[in-house]
Amino acid sequence: MEDELFRMSISELAPLVKNKTISPVELTESVLSQAKKYNPQINAYVDITEENALAAAKHAEEEISQGGYRGKLHGIPLALKDILYFKGEKTSIGSKIHQNFRSTDDATVVSKLKDAGAIFTGKLNMHEYAWGGTTNNPHFGPCRNPWDLERIPGGSSGGSGAAVSADMTIGSLGTDTGGSIRGPAALCGIVGLKPTHGLVSKYGCFPLAWSLDHIGPMTKTVEDNAIMLEYIAGQDEMDITTQRTDSVEYSKLLTGDIKGKVIGIEEDFFFSDIESGVENEVREGIKKLEQLGAKIEIVKIPSLEYTVFAEMTTIMTEATTIHQKNMKVRPEDFGTDVQFLLKLGEVPSAVDYLQAQQVRTIMKREFSNVFEKVDVLVSPQLPFTAPKIGDDNIVGASVRLMAPANLTGLPAISVPCGFSEGLPVGMQIMGPGFSEAMILNIAYAFEKTNPLQGRKPNLNKVLI
Repeated sequence: MEDELFRMSISELAPLVKNKTISPVELTESVLSQAKKYNPQINAYVDITEENALAAAKHAEEEISQGGYRGKLHGIPLALKDILYFKGEKTSIGSKIHQNFRSTDDATVVSKLKDAGAIFTGKLNMHEYAWGGTTNNPHFGPCRNPWDLERIPGGSSGGSGAAVSADMTIGSLGTDTGGSIRGPAALCGIVGLKPTHGLVSKYGCFPLAWSLDHIGPMTKTVEDNAIMLEYIAGQDEMDITTQRTDSVEYSKLLTGDIKGKVIGIEEDFFFSDIESGVENEVREGIKKLEQLGAKIEIVKIPSLEYTVFAEMTTIMTEATTIHQKNMKVRPEDFGTDVQFLLKLGEVPSAVDYLQAQQVRTIMKREFSNVFEKVDVLVSPQLPFTAPKIGDDNIVGASVRLMAPANLTGLPAISVPCGFSEGLPVGMQIMGPGFSEAMILNIAYAFEKTNPLQGRKPNLNKVLI
């Protein structure tokens, strides 16, 4: 059994750890073995912290043996995107400039996971400064999609998507400014949630664009996603954007009953310019939701026409502001693509930026009106399956369907819904603010239809 532990989910492993059927040490050793075996080919990790992980696993084992079980993440190995600060440890943010940066504090989400007893097996590859959708990193090398090593895992949380997909970690956290959780989740065939803005603290996460950034879980299953969200959600005095909310045990609300839920479909925006294979899989997924008792209603959201303008203007100008000093004194230390985007961020005027914010205000109002009629919106997550490595001109196309959730701050989840030409397809479920329990339950109900038919990446081909 020990050899197969890395394949299991949090919800499967937690009871076994709690009742001492397995130990955190043997579980961590299993995950580390898988990570070390496949990382040379996939390049999901930039740093495997084996010694620290095993020491933490030993400590967790001792605590549990003495009756000090902390909960479902106690003794569970996780690996996080290399943008989240660990006190005293290097956090490179996928860059050369910050390659030796060490924080004096833990990120709030890291602190919460530590308190939960999670084990950290290393830092995961990402697009430089989270400013891109490929994770073709010039400083650490490209991260590769476990389903096809010639293809990208998406970005910027590509290492998280690839590591979870290839069982090189049990779960992960990513960040999402224009789809950087949901995109890799869709392309790698896993579950990725961008929570409501203000539900999860961003303290200790290097920013890409302040007003658009989010942190959220990337997992093998919907239930695992709900479990991780329980531990990282909550108001934080270190992040003034967080809001006071009731503590929710999301995993206990996964009934799978979605009878009577109204699903909104916005055809004009979300189903235009979509690869036929992707569209077919998502439409089949919607039919399955209907068969589970959901109702379908066609809706219109006119402001979506301006999504790419509002998203790209906001993200470019905010990102360029953050990196302004280093762009002046050491521009050559940025990768070519990020350097170009940061220069491009100097082009929009104050008028452009303020118009983008006006679009956001209108968009929030229109979404609010729509959610008075429907419970959720369902759409493709991306208009395509994983592109080949080197096809870097996908930023605008890749954020188009994901950006509305960032611009409005509304929660959205990507759940696998099938395959197009052998590559995973993701379906997006988006809901009103702080409706995570509902969208997780709808995703859970859909997951129970077994859209992936038990298929996993064929890692035997990776070692050939």
